[in-house]
Amino acid sequence: MDRAWKPNATVAAVVERDGRFLVVEEETADGLRFNQPAGHLEEGESLVAAAVREALEETAHRFEPAFLVGMYQWQVPNGGVTYLRFAFGGSVVGGASDRKLDDGIVRALWMTRDELGACADRHRSPLVLQCVDDWIAGRRYPLELIRHYSS
Repeated sequence: MDRAWKPNATVAAVVERDGRFLVVEEETADGLRFNQPAGHLEEGESLVAAAVREALEETAHRFEPAFLVGMYQWQVPNGGVTYLRFAFGGSVVGGASDRKLDDGIVRALWMTRDELGACADRHRSPLVLQCVDDWIAGRRYPLELIRHYSS
């Protein structure tokens, strides 16, 4: 067993408004892909704070997490990288239309579950649709489930 192996901790924002979900279209090594506003946990940051930050950076919307939708473990096929995703559900308030989006983010848009399902081959990972389906299924866990301790 390789003792240097570590999973990548990531967060995602699941936001539904009028039957549409907030997603981003982003540049990847595999071309343009769809994803929730998502990204890596930074050192010293809480999971909730990371979800708020990533949503703002990638969509220019202020995300207010209200629930944990789920925790997901996914290993990239043939890549060896393992991701631990913490998906948070909530709402967005306001936004700064003049805010520059993160490098690699082409645009933020709202898509229905059916629209997302129809382009599943262009998802960043299988977690995109799984998070939406879990939200639709009513999976909402209290944020108190997660404890953040800082030094």
